[in-house]
Amino acid sequence: MPFDPQFQSMYDRRAAEDVQPLYTMTLEEARAADLASIRAGAGTPEPVDQVHDLTFPGPDGPLPVRVYRPAGQGPLPVLVYFFGGGWTLGSLDTGDALCRNLTNAVGCLTVAVGYRLAPEHKFPAAPQDCFAGVRWVAEHAGEFGGDPSRLAVAGDSAGGNLAAAVTLMARDAGGPDILAQLLVYPNTDCLADTPSRRENTDPLLFNDKSVRWYWDNYLATPEDGVHPLASPLRAPDHSGLPPALVITAEYDPLRDEGESYAQRLRESGVPVESTRYAGTAHGFYTMSGTLDVAGRAMEQSAAYLRSAFADAATKD
Repeated sequence: MPFDPQFQSMYDRRAAEDVQPLYTMTLEEARAADLASIRAGAGTPEPVDQVHDLTFPGPDGPLPVRVYRPAGQGPLPVLVYFFGGGWTLGSLDTGDALCRNLTNAVGCLTVAVGYRLAPEHKFPAAPQDCFAGVRWVAEHAGEFGGDPSRLAVAGDSAGGNLAAAVTLMARDAGGPDILAQLLVYPNTDCLADTPSRRENTDPLLFNDKSVRWYWDNYLATPEDGVHPLASPLRAPDHSGLPPALVITAEYDPLRDEGESYAQRLRESGVPVESTRYAGTAHGFYTMSGTLDVAGRAMEQSAAYLRSAFADAATKD
């Protein structure tokens, strides 16, 4: 189908402004341009009751963490969020508007976990950092009015990849217990050779070259790409993982591998909801200040998480 009309308008502006692909820029330029673009698409960030910027002890030194708390009495369910950016770009500021939206819409404590970026820090630095962050949240959420017995993880793009990796790590380590995962157009297979990878080559959008650029930055060796914590689709066993909501976009090179991951979870006995948003492309989820379709995806995400947290509270 054609682009969503609002997405078409955004695409036309990018064409008129001759926006260059991030992979043609220096690393410093790409990081700045990525943050500026996300902030522009997100609109004015929602206020939340409290925000705390802290650090937690990562595997190789302190890492940043940002805690968002909504108004209301606790103890509150807890969502750990990992920002996107191909493991190469991004920061807590990248995911700030998203985390504020989810905090208010879900009524949860949201904790954005920072992690070391590639190419300065190659795989497996990022999943190791993120798992350390989840462990820290499980231990300290109560200090902020959170209920660590109701813990979920989420992320977009590379953040979705890291959320999926963390659930594998938590399952195999015997905890922390994660009751749900929200994966928004996640990378799931370094070696994916899919129609969506082959078809989405438009330089004005996130495309196949973008995907390859990020993987090249992230991996120290090609062999690392088949490791389950890099490519969760390649994990030998997906049973016992948390229920998932997987969101994909029609014009996204990662569409098919995200949907394949949802199907693999389903085949492994994991309850899964999967939605493809038509007429839009990778990155749309962060554009709630610009695209109505992003707002709908956010509403779906919030409803899913509210239901998961409510079910957990009922079981308790």
